[in-house]
Amino acid sequence: MASVPTKQRAKTKKGKRKGETLTLDELRTLSHDLLSSRAHVNNLPVLLSFLSPSSPLDLALEALISLQSFFTPLIPDIPSSSGTSSNPLAPGAEDDAVSVYKVWLRARFDEFVNSLIEVTVSPQSAEELRDFSLDALMEFVKLGKEGKFQSAIYHRLLQNIIQSTSSVDTLLDMMMAKYFKYIDVCYFTYTSIDKIVQSYESSSMTDNGGVRSQTDGELSKSKVEVAAHIIFKILSHTPPIDTESTHEMWSQLGLSSKKTRRKSSKVLTTNGKPEKLKEENEEVPSFGHATKKIKLRFTKAWMSFLKLPLPFDVYKEVLVTLHQNVMPYMANPAVLCDFLTRSYDIGGVISVMALSGLFVLMTRHGLEYPKFYEKLYALLTPTIFMSKHRAVFFQLLDTCLKSAYLPAYLAAAFTKKLSRLSLSVPPSGALVIIAIIHNLLRRHPSINFLVHQVANNENDKDQSVNGSEPSDASVSYASQGEDFFDSEETDPAKSGAMRSSLWEIDTLRHHYCPAVSRFVASLENDLTVRAKTSEVTVGDFSSGSYATIFHQETRRRIKQVPLAFYKGIPTSLFWESDFPGWTFGKLETGHENAAVNSIEDEIQKSAKRQRVEC
Repeated sequence: MASVPTKQRAKTKKGKRKGETLTLDELRTLSHDLLSSRAHVNNLPVLLSFLSPSSPLDLALEALISLQSFFTPLIPDIPSSSGTSSNPLAPGAEDDAVSVYKVWLRARFDEFVNSLIEVTVSPQSAEELRDFSLDALMEFVKLGKEGKFQSAIYHRLLQNIIQSTSSVDTLLDMMMAKYFKYIDVCYFTYTSIDKIVQSYESSSMTDNGGVRSQTDGELSKSKVEVAAHIIFKILSHTPPIDTESTHEMWSQLGLSSKKTRRKSSKVLTTNGKPEKLKEENEEVPSFGHATKKIKLRFTKAWMSFLKLPLPFDVYKEVLVTLHQNVMPYMANPAVLCDFLTRSYDIGGVISVMALSGLFVLMTRHGLEYPKFYEKLYALLTPTIFMSKHRAVFFQLLDTCLKSAYLPAYLAAAFTKKLSRLSLSVPPSGALVIIAIIHNLLRRHPSINFLVHQVANNENDKDQSVNGSEPSDASVSYASQGEDFFDSEETDPAKSGAMRSSLWEIDTLRHHYCPAVSRFVASLENDLTVRAKTSEVTVGDFSSGSYATIFHQETRRRIKQVPLAFYKGIPTSLFWESDFPGWTFGKLETGHENAAVNSIEDEIQKSAKRQRVEC
């Protein structure tokens, strides 16, 4: 290694100790000397001291560009590790001196990469400096040895982003816009996230030999929650890879997107006949193979992430996007069975959100869930009609009850439960209930007896089995208003819906909302005649509210407008027809005086009688 002059070493030491006192021109001089000759290699520590979030922007940019220009052509010669060095006293001292120089160079390169990561992640860095720093890092990731993706540098970058306690939304948006369109970047993103999440799982299980204080536990929990938000944003914004996606690589080789196949070629003789067959190996591109590898990594990253203790807001966002943005691109979506069934068993809004993913697994991937309809029946509460995700829930509810093989008792239980809920839900909810009941009565003719069932108690059931008619006592008992349906029962089979009737729907005819009273008239048709009726699209009513109903009512064209019109001037407060046998007419004046005089005479007579008695 070339020796450094004494004057240059003094200048280097001074600049390293008082780096902030250097001007931009002096820093450019150091950069020019470093790039022009290896004799000025000791300028590296000076330039590295200026690469920090707190440095002035012009000095930091000058140091970054100079260091990047210096290290970029040397990357193929830099050793992969700086942990070992040769003995300078051993034979071949010249080679050992070169090895020591390369090890020192590797240490400076690691220091440069660490500074770049710090500048990129720090919120104190200027946006321009952060942009240049991220581009420099990804350039080193691209220019790995032999053109391979440098996953170690990229893993360190993602690890620092996920472990950051400050907001990194701007940085993530920058990375997603620039680099997440390359499939090798996506592949190593999934790989790094899988490793990082596994490290969180191991640290949460054992800390300090398995003994962890309460303060450490709370600190670890808060870190995991912050990391969960960042990981979810990275995973949810990474574009999915399928067979129709563009396969553009960031590095030269990227993924191993080639596989070998045998190709046979014919060698012809002079007479034009084949003499022998020659087999050779040919490297052909196989994007399907790369897609398969990415799907496996995508699945592992998501499954590792779902094992973390997710915050409630992240948990809800995961359930909302799982069936659309995750399941179609997984290698085996059935691995989500445990997560979705646990979420569905929680109840409340979590169960509503998990219903979409669970329904996809049941209809497309052969999942068997014996208590699915019991859980679905338990979700029918008045609060579901005010939920944010009620539109998706009602559409899925209508789809789940669409099968013709649904037992009659189950269809009757859902119909009766919805009918009972119509008494306590807003008008928009009543419209949805009418639409779903309309479809249920049309799909399942076996429950049409619920429309009007006069008597259905145990005596009637026994008598109908024996072939006899129900007695008058049983009819009068049922007509007294007793409903055998138990709305508090969670098991549809024990709810008693088969012995009830839809009397609640009849009350909707007199609903205060005109839209409800008009729409309920559709249930008066004979829905068993499928040729003359059609199903109602539940999606048209599932997202309704007071505002939508009011807007529709104001747009309706009314033929007749009711007015407060009287043919004559009213002479009394009430009409005589309202109270038969009563007269509210005005008495004549002569009759009034006679009545008053008679009352006064009676008072005077009673007063004289009292004086005589005394």
